[in-house]
Formats: sequence, C-alpha cells, structure tokens
Amino acid sequence: MSVALALAASGCGGESARAGETEAKAAPAPGNEYLKVEPVGRAGAAAGAALPARVAFRPQAMTAVGSPVTARVVSIEVRPGQAVSAGANLLTLQSADAASAKASLAQARAQTALAEDALRRQKEMLAKGVGLEVERFQADVAVREARAELQRAQRAADLLGRGDSDRFVLRAPAAGVVLSVHANAGAVVAADGAALVEIGDPSRLWVVADVAESEAAAIRPGAAARVAVPGGDTEYPAVVDGIGPQVDGELRRLPVYLTLAGARAPALTPGALVQVRLDAAAQAAPSVPVAAVLIKGGSERVVYVQRGDGGFDARPVRTGVSRGGRVTLLDGVKPGEKVVVEGALLLDSKAEQLL
Repeated sequence: MSVALALAASGCGGESARAGETEAKAAPAPGNEYLKVEPVGRAGAAAGAALPARVAFRPQAMTAVGSPVTARVVSIEVRPGQAVSAGANLLTLQSADAASAKASLAQARAQTALAEDALRRQKEMLAKGVGLEVERFQADVAVREARAELQRAQRAADLLGRGDSDRFVLRAPAAGVVLSVHANAGAVVAADGAALVEIGDPSRLWVVADVAESEAAAIRPGAAARVAVPGGDTEYPAVVDGIGPQVDGELRRLPVYLTLAGARAPALTPGALVQVRLDAAAQAAPSVPVAAVLIKGGSERVVYVQRGDGGFDARPVRTGVSRGGRVTLLDGVKPGEKVVVEGALLLDSKAEQLL
C-alpha cells in the first residue's frame, strides 16, 4: 500500500512538474512587461500622400527640326512661345548643297523626259516594222534608270524644302508651340542632327510623379489621382497611365505617368512642378514603426517576432522607405504577424535601433 501511495504521489508530482514546466516555457521573459507588441500592418501606396511631380510633354508631342545640310541662317521666322501650324515657315537657310540638289533635280527631270521620248519613238518604229526589239528594250531600260534617278533627286530636294536657287526653307512638321530656337541670323549650322527649332503640342501633356520603389507595385493603371500646383487651391483630376520600368539608382524611385482627365489647365504648363495625390491605391509592402527594426553587426536588420508560446524570435528583414514614423519591410515578415515595436533592445542588448 505504501508503495502504491508513493507511486501515485510520484505520478501526481510528475504531472505537476510538467505543468509547471509548460507554464514556465509559455511565460514571457523577465522584463517583457516593458515590451509593446503590434501586428505588422501595411503601408498605403502613397494614397493621400503628396508626391513630387512635374508636367512634361509626351514623347510624341515633341518635334525637333534641324538642317539636313551645312548651311547659313538667312532669317528666322518664328520666336519661342509662338503657335505655328503644320507647314509654317521656321527658318530660311542658304547652302551650296541646296543649289546642287535643285540642279540635280532639274537635270533628272530632263533626262527622264528624253528617255521617255526615245522609248516612245522606238515603240512607234517597231509598230511600223522598221524598228528592232533590242533597241526598244534598251530604251525601256534607260527610262527605268532615269525615273529612279529622278526619284532620288526629288527626295533630296524635298528634304531641303522649298526655296529659290541656293536657299531653302525649314517648315514645321506638325502644329504646336515653339519651345526654343537655337539659331542666329548669319550663323552657320551643321548637318549633325542638332535641333534648330523645337516644337511641342500643348494638348499632349502628362504628369510624371516619383514614387518609392516599395510602393510602386501597389499602383495600377487607371487609378484616379489629383494634381495640384503647390500653394494653389485648385486640384485637377488625372488618371494613372503607366509606371516606368527603371528604378532610379540613387533615390530608389520609379516614375509614374498620369494623364490629365479634364480640359487643359493654364496652370499646368510643361516644366511646372506639381504635387500628385492618389485617391485610392492597393496596399503596399508590410510596415512597422521605425523603432521595431534593430541593426545587428553593423548591417543586418532584424525585428523580433512573437511566437505562439509568447517567446520572441529575431527575424532578418530588408527595409524600404521610411515615412511618417513607419518603415516598409520588403521581405522577412508577413502582415498580421506580431512584432515588438517598443522595447526591442531589451531582447538584444548588442543591437542598435534603426532610428
């Protein structure tokens, strides 16, 4: 009987010991009452935040006009800010190449006329029975060669534009507003592709905003936005048109292109600095208060994640941008996981805070 009682007492004592061991394992470490734990949230992808932006011409809205040959500027017909229509005179230039091209065109026209006349005579003679097929064939080949040379000379002349003798006129290829004129009367310009006159279409503008790399993934084309001039009271509706594929190497930002939804606003001129606010955006990367991130070994960044038993594990993370006292985490944790947001240094005295 005493042995049975002893075994029973021993069994009860073992269960009590295991229960105590479990309670000790689940209990927080000493000092945990000074820790503050919160679930990992998400940083809104710039929703409501003012993003720096600028108004710019779309690539298709810009036209640069240069000289196809080395020439001297005779006169300038336009000025910056002037509205021009397609085909309007921009510059009058003088060049020996222009005179040569026009002479070549006149010669090609004459040669083509002679070749066509010779072919006509050969056909008539062949029809009367006094001509030779080989001579008609040679005349036909001569016409083809003359017409090919005429087309080449015509293209060269068209490239130089209209004008008399050694002068030619550069014309606007499209309607728009003259943005700049890089020429002076009497100056010699080269055929190096440099723009002498730049024209932009003010009806084809967009707004280019800069968004942090970690937040860009949450922005979708078609999202509504508002554009405002700093210091102004008016906001203009816009729509996200697209997101640039290349990240700025230094700022870690991506360009977001927005199309103005309403009529063109006089305040939104090319080059103007504006602010963009996204009306709504999907949620971006997980975020935590900056104080939750610790630095170990001078470079490794960690947060302390709470386990199901109440303990904490150091979890390496990769941080993104910081805004409003919170920092985005690009990897390492998931939304909803609980992390230490205050007092994390109590868990690791050798670490430093990211603050």
